[in-house]
Amino acid sequence: MATTTTANRLGLLLLFAVVATTAAPAVAAGPAAAAAATPPSPLFRRVYAFGDSFTDTGNTHSTTGPYSFGYVSSPPYGATFFHRSTNRYSDGRLVVDFLAETLALPTYLPPYLVTSNSSGNTTAVGVNFAVAGATAIEHDFFARNNLSIDVTPQSIMTQLDWFDAHLRSASAGTGERTAVADALFWVGEIGANDYAYTVIARDTIPPKLVRTMAVQRVTAFVEGLLQRGAKYVIVQGLPLTGCLPLAMTLARADDRDAVGCAASVNRQSYVHNRRLLAGLRELRRRHPGAVVAYADYYAAHLAVMRAPARYGFSEPFRTCCGSGGGAYNFDLFATCGSPQVTTACARPAEYVNWDGVHMTEAMYKAVAGMFFDEHGGEAYCRPAFKDLLAMKAQGKP
Repeated sequence: MATTTTANRLGLLLLFAVVATTAAPAVAAGPAAAAAATPPSPLFRRVYAFGDSFTDTGNTHSTTGPYSFGYVSSPPYGATFFHRSTNRYSDGRLVVDFLAETLALPTYLPPYLVTSNSSGNTTAVGVNFAVAGATAIEHDFFARNNLSIDVTPQSIMTQLDWFDAHLRSASAGTGERTAVADALFWVGEIGANDYAYTVIARDTIPPKLVRTMAVQRVTAFVEGLLQRGAKYVIVQGLPLTGCLPLAMTLARADDRDAVGCAASVNRQSYVHNRRLLAGLRELRRRHPGAVVAYADYYAAHLAVMRAPARYGFSEPFRTCCGSGGGAYNFDLFATCGSPQVTTACARPAEYVNWDGVHMTEAMYKAVAGMFFDEHGGEAYCRPAFKDLLAMKAQGKP
């Protein structure tokens, strides 16, 4: 049986996180250039993003110690697109970056902890409040259950407080404060870190309790945005968390589903998403003057895992930036960017998984394509993204 110390170390690894800080690198620019063939969109000139490390574009940076994904500021993070680390947990762009490109914004969304320390108006395109390791449930809940690891004490509600503070701040001009209704709100996946805590405290924090609380917090957060005047909101569900190399490494060998992933973990995400959908339906009923869309990350991820070659992937399970070889090329104690792992695979575009917990840019691009493709229907985004744009153009729902 694992000792308490080992369990805590595994718990840290399960959290998609490092310590959030007030320092971050310069904001990367360039979605308009990256999508130069796309004409500028007059529909959404500003985007506000929230979530965890799958959406964080620089609100966290490296921490020390071997027992976390604490090397995001080190190579080879960012190597594919930016050619340097931008403190994104990938080799390049995230789904939220492809959203910026789709909308032809002039820059990618700046991380909040950069803009809050800036004397100039750096938020003309919006702000990204997502922070790696964020939970749906407030940190105090975990602390009361003796899980006060303090890896990332921010929750999704912390990000709502940041949003309020930003609108009150000098960095937000009068126009921004009065244009909330014209902005697009992107709520990236949130909740995976909450379930990670149950791995090291299953007896004190039952997964069902976490699910109930996490879904309630996410829906309360979205309602908070709507109460502040948001009219166009897209909420992302959880991906196939059981298909992450970390989950498959820790799961029993016989705990596998039809696509070869950890069945129990994927089931957890599936049920979470069903409950979240029910909550969003209720929000639509209570706020008929707003569009609340659901981006089905689970279905998009599943489509790739069922037919990886169709999307250009030859390695659906192995980690591109990892160590240890084997089926997953993932070592809990020698993760991407650490002194033991300073290089990545030669062809990251053929890999789904980047560092064992996060995806490659190629995977994020594939998912973004399913969400934002103008020819797509409602298979992966409901209502369809093109329909949301049409409603914005017509000044409704």
